[in-house]
Amino acid sequence: MAAPKFQSHLGMVDLLPEQTPLWRRIEQTFHEQAALFDFHEIRTPMMEQTELIVRGIGATSDIVSKEIFAFEKGDSHYILRPECTAPVVRAYIEHHLGQRGGAQKLYYVGPMFRAERPQKGRLRQFHQFGVEVLGSAHPIADIETIQFMLAVLEALGLSDWTLKLNSVGDRQSREAYKQVLMEYLAPYASQLSETSQKRLETNPMRILDSKDAKDQQIIAEAPSILESLNEECQAHFAQVRDGLDSLGIPYELTPQLVRGMDYYTQTAFEVTSAALGSQDAIAGGGRYDLLVEELGGAPTPAVGFAMGIERLILAMQSINHPWTHQESASVVPHVYLVTLGEQAQTWGLDALQTLRSKGISATTDMQGRSMKAQMKDANRSGAHYTLIVGEQELQQGNFVLRHMAESSEETLSFDDVVRRLQADIATHRS
Repeated sequence: MAAPKFQSHLGMVDLLPEQTPLWRRIEQTFHEQAALFDFHEIRTPMMEQTELIVRGIGATSDIVSKEIFAFEKGDSHYILRPECTAPVVRAYIEHHLGQRGGAQKLYYVGPMFRAERPQKGRLRQFHQFGVEVLGSAHPIADIETIQFMLAVLEALGLSDWTLKLNSVGDRQSREAYKQVLMEYLAPYASQLSETSQKRLETNPMRILDSKDAKDQQIIAEAPSILESLNEECQAHFAQVRDGLDSLGIPYELTPQLVRGMDYYTQTAFEVTSAALGSQDAIAGGGRYDLLVEELGGAPTPAVGFAMGIERLILAMQSINHPWTHQESASVVPHVYLVTLGEQAQTWGLDALQTLRSKGISATTDMQGRSMKAQMKDANRSGAHYTLIVGEQELQQGNFVLRHMAESSEETLSFDDVVRRLQADIATHRS
């Protein structure tokens, strides 16, 4: 068979009807958990000014230097958002959300875009759920953000996770550590990957995030940034760890963890799953106390995280999660209306409206097919019942309601049909 003339862009996939029920269940879990933690949804445009993303993420980051979808219109430069923290901060500043009092607890769900090489768990259009707490410098904000992230994973049935934790310090601590790190790396400069050799001069801490095997061997013995933290950062990080300990949340101290964005300060964290192999990160985040000011707002401490929905699904599939079974996720009509003749079809339109207004999902044939073809379609749809309507049924005012799974049927008035279906739905819900 010849390939279709038009296909989706490389690394951007269609979600077909049999896939979307799983996505809806996952997204509904996000919304439910957000309500429990008193977070409020925000939606930002998928397109932002290029300067916002460059200043927010960092000009030397992999995302900005290699992975952005950018375009121009006249003298303006735009970008498809590669992440959502900078856009949320932009909205926070633009709409003066900081003036509403207290910390603003925001969350988002939506598509992001990165022009990277597509592979398992990494797409050019991917989807994230994330949260941002703006306006709190207290360690309790870090702790609750991590607690929220893990609560989502647990609600999705993903309990085999590892929380990696680090502090990248404040500006003063990082400057001190950069000198220590550069002194350590200098003798290995020629052995580093080409990318890391460039970073040695521009942003040496980014070398700690390298996935190159040789780089990883070198940085494994690098001095810990925790040894360069000033007293304030040490105290903050100690309180975060104490809070996690008191909640019984296990974690691994990971001094090499710096995350992929340049805006992080102090607490940094990542959740991994062995089920995902080498690309094992499911979620990650941290504190970014300088970003709001960097983007033109008043100095505002903040912390947040993001998790990839595609990666969540891969992890769920790897453990044979029941939600990933198509039959458990698919949405089926409660009743399929089989109509015989034009008069029945006309009556059926009103009947469908009545059924739906009573909270009963209902569908019917749209091609004027025979009863045999309609029954076959009803069976394929997975409908729990069929309601058979012909001229005789209309004249008598009684209709055949067939239970598909039990292959049983009964003759009822339409009002009794509605009551029977409503009772059946109530029974299944309880």
